[in-house]
Formats: sequence, C-alpha cells, structure tokens
Amino acid sequence: MVEKKLDEKRIGVYTRVMRGQKHQLELIKSKGRACTCANLRQAARAVTQLYDEMLRPTGLRVTQFGILAAALTMEPVTVTRLAEVTVTDRTTLTRNLKLIEKQGLIRVTTGHDRREREVTLTDKGRETLAKAIPHWEKAQSYMIERFGQKRWRTLMGELSAIVAVARRA
Repeated sequence: MVEKKLDEKRIGVYTRVMRGQKHQLELIKSKGRACTCANLRQAARAVTQLYDEMLRPTGLRVTQFGILAAALTMEPVTVTRLAEVTVTDRTTLTRNLKLIEKQGLIRVTTGHDRREREVTLTDKGRETLAKAIPHWEKAQSYMIERFGQKRWRTLMGELSAIVAVARRA
C-alpha cells in the first residue's frame, strides 16, 4: 500500500514584532562598531591584558595594583570612598578587597562609624606594591612609547572627560 502524502502548505505570518527584531539587528550591525561603551570596554580589556602580563611576576593583577595604590595614597580609606575614587561598584570592590585581604596585603577594619569599613595596607602589601611598581612602569612606558606621548596625554584628558560625563548622567 502506497501512502499518500498531503501537500504541506506553509503559511508565514509576518508580525510587527518580527519587523522590529529585523530592524534592531540591522541597526546593531550598522551602528554596533560605533558604540562608545563597547569600544571603551574592548580597549580596556586589551590594555588590562597587557598590564596583567607585565605584572604577572609580582602575583598582582592591574586591578589589584590600582586598589593597593589608591588605598596607600588615602589610607586609612573607607570602602565607600575607595569605590568612588576607583569608579568601582561597591560589591565588586568588596569582592576584590576580600581576595587581597586573604593574601595578607590589606587590612579591613571597622571605621569611626560601626557601619564604616576602613582599608589600610599591611607591611606585606606595601612591599608587594613596591616590587610591582617597576613592572607597572614598564607597562606604562610601553603604552606611552607605542601610542605616542602627545596622543597619550590627549587620551588621558579625554578619558577623564568621559568619566565626568558618564557620572553626571
């Protein structure tokens, strides 16, 4: 016995939602490369990888180096103030602080107000930071030499302006 197959008829329904999705995808394709945030994040990841590689012998990542350096210049500094200065979400900063506290590089204690937490570097933290500075300087010199002193100075000013604009939003 031969089975008869019915002709399948497909009916497509085009909805406004589908049109919207297609339009959004086209927009992303055409404008995505111009996204300020995406480009800044891509540049930040590339530069972070370079600095992390140069800091590798010290056991520090550039984010940890930055936290230690900022804390040293302001110590004792509250977690809230450190988050403001490093433009870091408090939750992210607290997670990073726990890691470097576990390494014995900082001490986090109760501040003047019981709700306040203050950060200070330990002797080990000061020594580690001092040993890391030449590695950081090497990364910094590499970037400035390859990018160009004049362009680098301009970039530093523009990045500060971008931070100011974004924080006012």
